[in-house]
Amino acid sequence: MSIVNRRNAILGWGVWQVGKATAKRKAKQAVAPNEKRRTKGAIIPAVAAAAGGALWFWRRRRNGET
Repeated sequence: MSIVNRRNAILGWGVWQVGKATAKRKAKQAVAPNEKRRTKGAIIPAVAAAAGGALWFWRRRRNGET
């Protein structure tokens, strides 16, 4: 009898689904309602930093530097 079989796969999938739902519920309870608004403001600087990093990487690579 092998460890990896259909029964164990289904059981593991079910445990994973319940665990994810529990983790999401606990995470939502841990964050105060007014903090959600502040995290939306962090999206714009994060996107700008990612775009700047991509541009920097692309320009260095185009010039042949490694």
